[in-house]
Amino acid sequence: MDIKKIKNQYFSIFYYILLLLLVGMLLFQGVKAITPSPAQQLRAILPDEEKGNPLAIPALLEDGDPDPMKVFFQLDAQPGQMEFFPGVVTETLGYNGDYLGPVLRVKKGQEVQIQVNNQLTAPTTAHWHGMDVDGENDGGPHQGIMPGESWTARFTIDQPAATLWYHPHFHLSTGAQVYHGLAGLIYIEDEASEGLNIPRDYGENDIPLVIQDRNFNSDGSFYHNMTRMGLEPGEFLLVNGTMNPYLALNRELVRLRVLNGSNYENMDLAFSDGRFFHQIASDGGFLEAPVEKDSLFLSPGERAEILVDFSQVTSDHLTLMAGGELVLDFYLSGETASAAEIPALLVAVPEIEIGENPTTRIFTLESEGINGTINGKAFDMERIDEVVPKGEAELWVIRNTDRNRIMPGHPFHLHGTQFQVVSRDGTPPPPEEGGFKDTIFVANGEEVVIKVLFHNEGLFMYHCHMLEHEEHGMMGQFMVE
Repeated sequence: MDIKKIKNQYFSIFYYILLLLLVGMLLFQGVKAITPSPAQQLRAILPDEEKGNPLAIPALLEDGDPDPMKVFFQLDAQPGQMEFFPGVVTETLGYNGDYLGPVLRVKKGQEVQIQVNNQLTAPTTAHWHGMDVDGENDGGPHQGIMPGESWTARFTIDQPAATLWYHPHFHLSTGAQVYHGLAGLIYIEDEASEGLNIPRDYGENDIPLVIQDRNFNSDGSFYHNMTRMGLEPGEFLLVNGTMNPYLALNRELVRLRVLNGSNYENMDLAFSDGRFFHQIASDGGFLEAPVEKDSLFLSPGERAEILVDFSQVTSDHLTLMAGGELVLDFYLSGETASAAEIPALLVAVPEIEIGENPTTRIFTLESEGINGTINGKAFDMERIDEVVPKGEAELWVIRNTDRNRIMPGHPFHLHGTQFQVVSRDGTPPPPEEGGFKDTIFVANGEEVVIKVLFHNEGLFMYHCHMLEHEEHGMMGQFMVE
């Protein structure tokens, strides 16, 4: 037996197999390079029309109670279908419709009832994000609504004018349900807001903008893809559920109420010509005075109201951008003689008064990829993490010691109240954070101090408002009593 010859044959076979593997890999990479991605396939069927699609304006939900001091709303959480891409049907979720939900407009002092009917095949909840309510009516994970059942929230509006929102909060399905369309806006008005000479014609010069990034499979279905490192950023931006949206306006002063409704991604918004605008409100309502800005940063869950003077735009086309991505095209024509103005002052924002030796609580945020903790603990539905006294102002210190350097930071959201920002890394907050807030972005390595005061008792949540972080441990709960 020629051992040397046999060894040579084995080596020849081994090298032949290696060569086949190498050729196969090259062919696979070549096919991948030639085969369009799902996003490329879908972009190819979008029309080349200059203007895209008219921006959808959510309906104002009709009040079912004739008493001016009482409000009754009915919300149906239901499945639906949309054609985000021509001829391609996407299975969606919505409130009283196929995608997103109507605007709930209420006024300070009104008694509100909202009946939520679950027409889905899975449990859900309805959380009133930013609303100052008691724990039983907050709509958090403990207020689950089973399929085919209903839940009615009852509370009195006892906070200033603001733009809030609502969305599901059932544990472990929040991210998917929001991604598929369950979200909507809440407008609170009061005497102070009605006394301001600012745009207030809904859908004409007072425009809601719910901005969301989304991914789709090639068949048009949503691609809510979580990896070990996080949620994959969306390749498409929707505004009010509209793909490639445009809005036709007169050249006048316009109020934009902007929500970053994305599950995971921050938004840094600016106009294509670099123009300045004025921010007049944040999460919890009006600032004391307008703040002139040329960009607007919003982390998931944050809101802002801005005034844009389109009467000063000479061209007929302007674009709102998020980085290099188109968010919304504005097409301008004519002028409207409007009495609205940019006020020098807005409202007096009352300070949350802190005593000499306030209780101080520290909340340390940390994540590794999709998983996260607060104060070293992952969320446990059966554990109360903090007990907070009702009516006693406290200092909460939010620290981001994140080892996950892929993410720039975390939006920290607090249920059941609105808070005020004291400092960022020991320095006063910027003027746009001078009002009330319910969600605050905390960058990697940053420390943010807030003043909190709870007016209502009950069980509430605090969490990262990157919804997939919340579901993978980055949430805690506290009892106010």
